[in-house]
Amino acid sequence: MFAGIGRSSVRHPWLTILGWLVAAVALTVFAPQFKSSADQADFLPGHYESLQVADVQERSFPQQERPAATAVFRREDGGVLTAGDKADVVRVTDGLDRAGVELVESVKTGPQAVSPNGKIALASIVSTVDDHQDPELLDAVKELRERVGPLVAGTDLHVGLTGAAASALDTRESSGDTDAMITMATLALIVILLLVIFRSPLIALLPVLIISVVFVVASGLIATAAELVGLTADSSVSSILIVVLFGVGTDYILFLVFRWREQLRAGQEPKAAMEEAVARVGETVASAAGAVIVAFLALLLSSLGMLRAMGPALAISVAVTLVAALTLVPAVFSLLGTRAFWPSKAWRTAPRNELADRTGAVIARRPGTVAAASGAVLAALALGVLSFNPVFDSGSSLPDDLESVRASKEMQRGFAAGQTDPVWVLVEEEDGGTLSTGALTAYAEELRGVEGVGQVAPAVTNASGDVAQIAVVLTHPPTSERAIELVGGQLRDTAHEAAPEGTRALVGGPTGVLADIQAAVNRDYSLVFPAAGLAIMVILGLLLRSAVAPWFLMLAVALGFGATLGSTVWLFQDLKGESGLLFTLPVIVYLFVVAIGTDYNILMVARLREETRSGVDPREAVHRAVARSAPTIGAAAIILAGTFGVLLLAESTMLQQMGFAVAFGILLTAFVMALLLVPAVTSLLGDRVWWPGERRRRAAATVPPPAPDEQSAVGASTDR
Repeated sequence: MFAGIGRSSVRHPWLTILGWLVAAVALTVFAPQFKSSADQADFLPGHYESLQVADVQERSFPQQERPAATAVFRREDGGVLTAGDKADVVRVTDGLDRAGVELVESVKTGPQAVSPNGKIALASIVSTVDDHQDPELLDAVKELRERVGPLVAGTDLHVGLTGAAASALDTRESSGDTDAMITMATLALIVILLLVIFRSPLIALLPVLIISVVFVVASGLIATAAELVGLTADSSVSSILIVVLFGVGTDYILFLVFRWREQLRAGQEPKAAMEEAVARVGETVASAAGAVIVAFLALLLSSLGMLRAMGPALAISVAVTLVAALTLVPAVFSLLGTRAFWPSKAWRTAPRNELADRTGAVIARRPGTVAAASGAVLAALALGVLSFNPVFDSGSSLPDDLESVRASKEMQRGFAAGQTDPVWVLVEEEDGGTLSTGALTAYAEELRGVEGVGQVAPAVTNASGDVAQIAVVLTHPPTSERAIELVGGQLRDTAHEAAPEGTRALVGGPTGVLADIQAAVNRDYSLVFPAAGLAIMVILGLLLRSAVAPWFLMLAVALGFGATLGSTVWLFQDLKGESGLLFTLPVIVYLFVVAIGTDYNILMVARLREETRSGVDPREAVHRAVARSAPTIGAAAIILAGTFGVLLLAESTMLQQMGFAVAFGILLTAFVMALLLVPAVTSLLGDRVWWPGERRRRAAATVPPPAPDEQSAVGASTDR
């Protein structure tokens, strides 16, 4: 099959290239706009309690005003607001209210909006739309920020806008800058590393151009798929998509170009060499891509919409990259021929890889020592997992210098931490009667007695009197770990148990959403991880024709996952002093490290099997396999880790954590696991690794000498 694909692409290169360009243009013109959201409530199933609260509120209190944003006023010197300052607050608020900003229904303040210590005043910005992520509403908030400057000029006041819409605006603008920065840094890194490896400007630039076309096609397909099935992606998916496409895409292109160069060195003509390269590399690349795809598709089992949307999006991107690697790449390079390597002539002769050869020799002589040492390093790093603390609010990863973040902190100097995002407790009659005022008053007193509750507002009933809502303000920040634990635990327990007879109580609001997300994530950990691991094991078993190898390979990758997450905990929680890591990080690290780690293990174990079948001693097979595979794995891992590592340049803590974790995990996977642990354990197990498939052939005389490694490439450090 792969030989046929290679022949078709090489013999009809212009038709292949034209097909890709037409697809890119068509999807750019006709594909719907890619939609994303930063609202965590968008990603929960409807059966969770916080979403039931939202449904009851919308049905029973349709006219209730829920501020889209809040203006926070303070004196420049941080002192108590004077009578003149309060008059200026009213004047500025009236000016914003009369500005006629589209989608802004009202901007209101009042005496009750001044904090008890007199240092902070608030104004509520109410929108005509309920969706606080609406792009037009975010533009309206941006306009309000521009208009408030002239209104406070000449006063002693400082004003900042915070709240849901303001935070969403800052997230959007920060993400836009981040995407551009990540794209430029990724492109520059790939070009520089390819120049170092091949010393050819064409080979350095061509992968970037090819993957740019792939990016357009994949983005259009993802947006179309999301439109058809109604999925909304998390706002961070665009940044992840960039590094996945350019990182994984460059790896697959390297596998093919390395093999093509090897065939050229054997004396084949460029077109014939490319056909042979696709025929030999195709199965390996397809297996590697298949492992990544099934790992991403395992996210469809998640109960969180953000992960269910991310999984197919990344799976589509890898699938498109695989097709491009087997069709577009051969077409382009077959047209160029050996001119692709200009001006370097190093492609004509194979260099000596002394470091790789010495490493293979050490593993062959002392497999037990190498296995114990590499396993001990991974196990020691994995101990950091014991201190892992999940953070369930993606907004907490925003940079501190953003206006919404600063204004939120300023507001907490005068009000309870949960003032702008109260917990909503709803009480609903189950038999159709009306609620008792006395019972609601007593119920509110029960809620007030819960430790961590700051204020409890009087109950407000709807027009029919069968539903009441109570605003509960916590003493903890609404997105903090303590607030989430309180709402998901004692507050909900008390609200349910103390509900008046014949009623049901529901607890929601932003903190309730985060508490439900925590419960959903705990459920997902126990389902997504095993499903992804099982699917990858099946792929490994089919590829290697072995029932033993997949088990120890997955155990090794699981150890690498623990080491990766533990190292990230030590860096960000212990060294940088952050409160925790984003709650989705273990899922992302698991999928990337397991899937990509399996790629490198596939390369190594396939080579080990080939050498073993040649009839040589198992330890000599390990020596040869490591010596011939190490340069390829090392070069591919450095480029892939580098592309994820550029996320460390982002201002978002979430992207920094993801960038470090995945990049470091890839390096651990390549240099500790694939090049040390796996071959050492394979050597110790001997022929048992391949059971029940074909056993090692001992009669070397009856078997042709092993062909060069299908992915064995000249190392970047020695290709001179």
